Amino acid sequence: MTKLSLTDLEATLGSYGILPVVAISDDSQAVPLGEAVQAGGLPLLEVTFRTAAAARSIERLRLSVPDLLVGAGTILTVEQAKTAISAGAQFLVSPGFNIRTVLYAREHGIPFIPGVLTPTDIEEAISHDVTFVKLFPAGAIGGADYLKAVSAPYGMMRFMPTGGISPQNLRNFLDLRSVVACGGSWIAPTDWIDAGRYDDIRATAAAAVALVKGDAI
Repeated sequence: MTKLSLTDLEATLGSYGILPVVAISDDSQAVPLGEAVQAGGLPLLEVTFRTAAAARSIERLRLSVPDLLVGAGTILTVEQAKTAISAGAQFLVSPGFNIRTVLYAREHGIPFIPGVLTPTDIEEAISHDVTFVKLFPAGAIGGADYLKAVSAPYGMMRFMPTGGISPQNLRNFLDLRSVVACGGSWIAPTDWIDAGRYDDIRATAAAAVALVKGDAI
């Protein structure tokens, strides 16, 4: 199978505007969760490495929901990157900028979206030819107003704000020229996943798609 390029990933994320971000406690939840977000119109998912079930969840999603684009999030170390890639992750995301993981992903041809927060972080990314980054935590640091200000000197940069994104502020971020898409954990909260509320997750994904398109009431 042809590997996904970073350009393809950016284009795909841009076409949907939202990347559902999830923490899966039990890998048996992975397939019904993936099917739910896909049925809601979001055929993409970031499985965070915040639980022991992350790698196995990615494996099950890649096997049983083949049309779903599956990435691994909260990648903090090279070892986690290795594990995620071995599990079948098609892209990687991290909350901060760790050059070792950036170079490892680049060496193995896996698209990687590292995190930034400050102008110094952004310039570190630029110095390593990284121009598509995650802004985290986007809500706590000042929201869309902060991103608009901090991105102004860096016209070459593209961002995926994550952390504190909600239906109430989503459009504020997406309306910024520098924003490709937003990471959103509200679509499939962990307590909903644990409770098996897959119909609610599907409905929330569909509502998010409508909001991106401007069709929400």
